[in-house]
Amino acid sequence: MATLLLRNATCLVTMDPQRREIAGGGLFARDGVIETVGETASLPTTADTVIDARDQVVFPGLVNTHHHMYQTLTRALRPAQDASLFGWLQTLYPVWARLTPEMLATSTQLALAELLLSGCTTSSDHLYLFPNGCRLDDTLQAAQAVGMRFHAARGSMSVGQSQGGLPPDSVVEDEAAILADTQRCIDTWHDPAPFAMQRIVVAPCSPFSVSRELMRDSALLARSYGSAHGVHLHTHLAENDSDIAYTREKFNCTPAEYADSLGWLGPDVWHAHCVKLDAAGIQAFARTGTGVAHCPGSNMRLGSGAAPVRALRDAGVPVALAVDGSASNDSGHLLAEARLGLLLQRVASGVGAMSAREMLEIATLGGARVLGRSDIGALAPGMACDFATVALDELALAGAEDDPVAALLLCQVPGVKHSVVQGRVLVQDGQLTMLDAPALVRAHRAHARALLA
Repeated sequence: MATLLLRNATCLVTMDPQRREIAGGGLFARDGVIETVGETASLPTTADTVIDARDQVVFPGLVNTHHHMYQTLTRALRPAQDASLFGWLQTLYPVWARLTPEMLATSTQLALAELLLSGCTTSSDHLYLFPNGCRLDDTLQAAQAVGMRFHAARGSMSVGQSQGGLPPDSVVEDEAAILADTQRCIDTWHDPAPFAMQRIVVAPCSPFSVSRELMRDSALLARSYGSAHGVHLHTHLAENDSDIAYTREKFNCTPAEYADSLGWLGPDVWHAHCVKLDAAGIQAFARTGTGVAHCPGSNMRLGSGAAPVRALRDAGVPVALAVDGSASNDSGHLLAEARLGLLLQRVASGVGAMSAREMLEIATLGGARVLGRSDIGALAPGMACDFATVALDELALAGAEDDPVAALLLCQVPGVKHSVVQGRVLVQDGQLTMLDAPALVRAHRAHARALLA
């Protein structure tokens, strides 16, 4: 079995129950699973792969809990640059209706590469429209080739404009077909085992693009597999004022009440955004263990507001971090997203509202929790060997000698030196090992031009 030794880290951030930060630390892993964590002198001296992390900070791989990877093809689109959520969507739906399977595969790999270079080792992706023969399988196969841990959310839209929904009728699907294909994806791709590389999530897009019946039946489908199978549920909720107004007008309730009425609260559910979740909704989420994917960059870009992360955390709601789609964030740099999340909470709730270490915890353990995983998010014996390192001799970190851990978020880190997933080095010395980055960018740009033509 393959072994990996990491040694001599300036600081190794464990995120273990004691939250140890080990000076001169390292770890030893066998077959992708950590066996030992501690000071370098306490570790074995040889391994198949050896990483010297001298002058580097090592931390658990970050977990991205909400993305739309196909949207990397439509970054900074002029007509959508200054639109709020609903106008932004209505501008982009017709463009996305021209997606092809090849575009999905290429955009998925580019998005995963961007995440890996920013310290992310596990990501979900919410794909909710399937034109021109596109399938969720296109993204799963692309992710498999990259080697990153991947939770593919089989999204859907079924209520078009002719039925009072937001999306055009050309991009919605029949609800029976949605449920059948979702079940097919689970049966084909979902791996419930520890250290799984790929899992399927059941994920109708939003209250304004699917029916009550599809929301209810999707929850029933996911739970029909049983808790041991770990099929989770995900959707958008309470993202901005228009979202709230739509739910009140159509369903005569708040988004949290709507979710509750359809079985969409529980520890197997997490919702993206929740910017406008009210006090009663926060308490309902806390009582049921329902998670939230915080998307600060996208929420700022679209003018949606700042999610009440401090109140959510204080109430006991599981909170994770996410970059959201790269046509509303326009970036997929998860470590930079953590910095945005930290700063935005201080703007919203005061300078004492969030520390760098708490936001790093949200980006690691918080993400693991909302995805239903106990095998990632920390560096400890028995955990997956997923970690990233940041070099301290970068221009952007010069002078951060007192607290290099806090500097990961307070400074603007350009990228990581290494990213390792299940013991495989996917980024080495700042370069991707599984992908030809220049060729990937060329192919991606060609697809983007074709999509906009």
